[in-house]
Amino acid sequence: MADGAEIALDRAQVKKAVQALQAFLKSKSTGDSLFLDETRQISLLFTLWKIPKKPQTIRIPLPHGQRPDTDEVCLFTRDEPHMTSEQTQRFYKKLLQEKGVKNITEIIPYKVLTTEYKPHEAKRRLLGNFDMFLSDERVRRLLPSHLGKHFYLRKREPLCVNLQSKQLARDIHRVIQGTNLKVTNKGSCCMARIAHAGMTADEVTENIEAAFQAVVAKLRTKGPVMKLIHIKSQTSVALPIYNSSLTHLTVLEEAEHAQLRKKEKAAARKLENEVEKALKKQTVATGEEGEKDDKIPQLVPIATPSKKAKLEQQLEKAPKAAVTKKAKKAPNKRARKAGKTDFKVKRKVPKVK
Repeated sequence: MADGAEIALDRAQVKKAVQALQAFLKSKSTGDSLFLDETRQISLLFTLWKIPKKPQTIRIPLPHGQRPDTDEVCLFTRDEPHMTSEQTQRFYKKLLQEKGVKNITEIIPYKVLTTEYKPHEAKRRLLGNFDMFLSDERVRRLLPSHLGKHFYLRKREPLCVNLQSKQLARDIHRVIQGTNLKVTNKGSCCMARIAHAGMTADEVTENIEAAFQAVVAKLRTKGPVMKLIHIKSQTSVALPIYNSSLTHLTVLEEAEHAQLRKKEKAAARKLENEVEKALKKQTVATGEEGEKDDKIPQLVPIATPSKKAKLEQQLEKAPKAAVTKKAKKAPNKRARKAGKTDFKVKRKVPKVK
C-alpha cells in the first residue's frame, strides 16, 4: 500500500489543466465531430518512481460515468445444469431484468462461445461488435483459451462480475462506468481512462480526484511512489497536474540504505552461523579422535617376550614333536605288515591231486 498521506492534488491546478485540454479538443473538432465527443477519451497517465516488482490491476470506481449509454456490453455466463444454450440465455435475461440491469445488450453462454465462436474470424467479429465485455467470475479462468490473443492485445479482456450478488445492478454499474489501471512490472508508466470530451470540467476534475485516491490507496508499494501525473487525450499532449518534490529522493535513498543495511546484517548473521557450525564440527571430530587414541593402548601388550625366551620355548617343543611323529609312524608300519600277513593267511592254496 502506497503512502498517500504526503501526496495531495491541487484542485485548482487540475481544473485549469482540464479546461485547457477541453479547449484544445474543441479547437481541433469539426462540425461533424461535435456529435462524437463521447467517443473522445480523456486519460490519466501515472509515472512512478520505481518499477513495481509484481503486476497489478486496480479497479477504480468513478463518481461520474465515463461510458455513454449507447455502448454495447456483452456478458459471458456459465452453462446452467439441465438447460440448453437458449434456456440459459433466457434464464439470465430474466435475472438481469429482475435485478434492474439495463446495460447488457447480449448474453453468450460458455457453450455457445466454444462452438459458434471457435473460428478466428468469428472471434475478430465478436471483438468488433461490442465496446466492453463482462464475464461471470465462475467461468473467468476458462475464457483466455477460447477468446484468443486479440482481446488481450487490445486490452479488451472481460471483467469479472459476481452474478450471485444481492446488489447485482450496483456492481455491474460500477464495473461498466468505472475504470481499471493495469500496473505492470515492465515499466514505470501506466494509464487509465477516466472521462470523455462530452463531460463538464467539474465532472472530469472529480473523476481525476477519485482515481488518484484509489490508485494511491491500492498500490502495493511502500514509501513515496508517485513521480508525475498527466492528463491527456488520444491526440493531445500530456498536461501535468502533479509533480513530486525532490524531497522524495532523500526518502528513497534512505529506504535503499536501510535495505542495504538489512542485507549486510543478514549476510553477517549467515557468516556467524556458518563459522559456529564449522567450529562445532571440528570439536566433535577432535573428541572422536581423542576417544580412539585412548582405546588403542589397551589393545597393544604392555611387555613383549625377549628373543631368548622365544628360542627356549621353541627348543623345548622341538624334540617332543619328533618323538610323537615316530610313535605315530610305527604303528602304521606294523599295521601294514599285519595286513599283509592276514592277506597271506587268508589266501587259499589249491589242492594237488
